[in-house]
Amino acid sequence: MTMTNRRNLLTAGLAVSAIAIPATAAVAQEAGVERVMDRIARTKELRLGAVAGGAPFTYKDLSSGEWKGFCVDFAKDIAATFDAQLKIVETTWGNAVLDLEANKIDLFFGMSPTPKRALVVDFCNSLFMSAFAMIRKKGFEGNNWVDLNDPSVTIAVDVGSSHDQIVTRLCPNANVMRFKSVDEGVAAVQAGRADCQIVDVFLALTMVQKNPQLGPLTVPQPAYGASTNGGFRREDRATWRDFINVWINYQKNIGGIREMVINNMEAIGVSASTIPEGLDL
Repeated sequence: MTMTNRRNLLTAGLAVSAIAIPATAAVAQEAGVERVMDRIARTKELRLGAVAGGAPFTYKDLSSGEWKGFCVDFAKDIAATFDAQLKIVETTWGNAVLDLEANKIDLFFGMSPTPKRALVVDFCNSLFMSAFAMIRKKGFEGNNWVDLNDPSVTIAVDVGSSHDQIVTRLCPNANVMRFKSVDEGVAAVQAGRADCQIVDVFLALTMVQKNPQLGPLTVPQPAYGASTNGGFRREDRATWRDFINVWINYQKNIGGIREMVINNMEAIGVSASTIPEGLDL
């Protein structure tokens, strides 16, 4: 009798498990939790978060309405692997993490990993190492972080970005103006409302090329690196992150990332020779 009861209990337990597993999957599907790679395979669409004024990373061509930039080229190559189309979803540097969490986008390139961001989203390996640079109004002579860390100095940054974070940490005594976009910060420098703006060196090179009236570009000393990575919504499996890391390693080995970066810089009139040495492209 005991053996029969055990056998019946075991059979009943297996039956319950068989029912519970699909039920759990059904609940996940009802909640809209679909893994990124599954969604791309099903819809044949990869959603990239992009910043309209983020040249050369991402930008929208005003004449054609086409999205361009080396991060767009990165994503196009990834989408092609899936035989999928690339869909651009406009966002900001500050809102990208929220858009990833809300499942509005599958990927955002150009995001620097921080411990706080890593609490809510995942990151791939570094695409390349950049540096923080400064553009300035003419006549402003600050050259290093010590010069900038002064109450008489007004620094423009785009809120929530890695530029904002480095200035907050290194220049607590400065007057910091925080704007929604990089372009608004540039306007503040041009108008003389800010003495300088801290941005990624690739953004800075683009700004100086577009606005010759700006003062010379400087990498404040000591130079601090800015890792350019990709961010994506956290999933119970790391399949999407692992795939992106394989893509990065492959492209680095064949020089693809460097080529896409250089081509996009030159497309907007910035010579590769003006890129500071020491950047890991």
